[in-house]
Amino acid sequence: MNCIDTPMTEKIMNDFGIKTLAINEPLIFEQGSAGRTAFSLPEETIDLGKIDGSLPDDLIRDSIDCLPEISEVELIRHFTRMSQWNYGVDTGFYPLGSCTMKYNPKLNEEAASLPGFARSHPYQPESLSQGSMRLLWELEQYLCEIAGMDRCTLQPAAGAHGELCAMMMMRAKLAEKKSPRHKVLIPDTAHGTNPASVAMCGFKAVPLKSNREGIIDIDSVKSLMDEDVVAIMATNPNTLGLFEKNIVAVSDIVHKKGGYVYCDGANMNALMGKVKVGELGVDLVHLNLHKTFSTPHGGGGPGAGPLLVKQSLAPYLPVPVVEKNNERFVFNYDLPQSIGKLKSFYGNFLICVRAYTYILSMGAEGLRKASETAVVNANYIRSKLKKYYHLPYDDSCMHECVFTDKKQKQHGVSTLDIAKRLIDHGFHPPTVYFPLVVDGALMIEPTETESKESIDRFINAMINIAKEAKENPEELKRSPQKSKITRVDEVTAARNPILKWCTSK
Repeated sequence: MNCIDTPMTEKIMNDFGIKTLAINEPLIFEQGSAGRTAFSLPEETIDLGKIDGSLPDDLIRDSIDCLPEISEVELIRHFTRMSQWNYGVDTGFYPLGSCTMKYNPKLNEEAASLPGFARSHPYQPESLSQGSMRLLWELEQYLCEIAGMDRCTLQPAAGAHGELCAMMMMRAKLAEKKSPRHKVLIPDTAHGTNPASVAMCGFKAVPLKSNREGIIDIDSVKSLMDEDVVAIMATNPNTLGLFEKNIVAVSDIVHKKGGYVYCDGANMNALMGKVKVGELGVDLVHLNLHKTFSTPHGGGGPGAGPLLVKQSLAPYLPVPVVEKNNERFVFNYDLPQSIGKLKSFYGNFLICVRAYTYILSMGAEGLRKASETAVVNANYIRSKLKKYYHLPYDDSCMHECVFTDKKQKQHGVSTLDIAKRLIDHGFHPPTVYFPLVVDGALMIEPTETESKESIDRFINAMINIAKEAKENPEELKRSPQKSKITRVDEVTAARNPILKWCTSK
């Protein structure tokens, strides 16, 4: 007898993640009573009257009214209960396109918690930091090998930070050459932070429209590329999940006019072990350790967006750079052309430890297999759902695929409604309304860490939502109904936020 009851299994799959006890929890400001406290300290032994006036008035904080007064057990239960409402990468599937929300192996966390790393202080002398410095140096070598680049800085704390570093380095190079170039070409399928990085460095962003295939148009590049253009910032694969197959030709056009080619490497999870972007004509590329190399992602950080460059730009890297002198590792601050420090100390070190651990545990073949699996998973979703959702670019995708709400709009159902309804099926919604080049976008990225069973559950949920949009759209538009917090009025929340809670005692 088969130990799995098929009808019951299907029911569990359909109700995945929604049959649970969610204990109501009031705001912490609504709990406790006057005089309760979650800590105890020794009685005062200092005569506060004797030190009165020792601090300037502007450094003395005023009393804060209405702070909660609760006991330790109330405090612990409050935050523990709220944590049980959270949806995290350890509890379910994140199909967030462009984000690469893959599972973070616990081996990485164990390595980062080793006392020699976790308790290492950045002010330790180099003689006591050789192990940590070796790790940074070797991580740079691995990343350069994966991307086909020459040098690297691990200082940037995020992808946008890596972009900014790239623009600052190019600006420094232009200043040295006394070049007046000031324009940067940005394809409409690039990541949204690119224009901001350009503007912060005093350059002008010039939009570059993609062609009917959803990739960079060679003729458009030719028409815009002149002696005023600093660089082109290409995202490859782009935000439509498509490989920029014209990138080599585009790089040639830009280089012949004296410009640089910057690659936004946030989508490297489709390429690692398969394509070295440095061999495509790329001069600078940032990588997201918190995406491709499986370190924690989101929650306010810390992140890491190392910038990798060709040798001609290496003199402008932020200081210090880690170098190997015989068998000793040193921090080299002697880079006269450097743009200076980009981040305190040497970057988010423990994130680098996690990425280093991931690369070593996966090995070259493992990284290659991860990319292949991510691409297969995305194309599996694309092929299964294109009958039910509009696919604006019906071509083989890379690590993510982009649908729209065009078919569902006929029944008054929008991308937002679809995303909200997915919550009732136990899934985090995909990225919505991005990229902007696609109206009503649903951007889905499964990564390589999701099993076929998990992806099939997601596909079934999306198919059920498409059917529901036809048969019962008004009910669908009330979703989510089974989550802890049901459908909210997002317009009112944005226009009239409650930023402070205070009640009289």
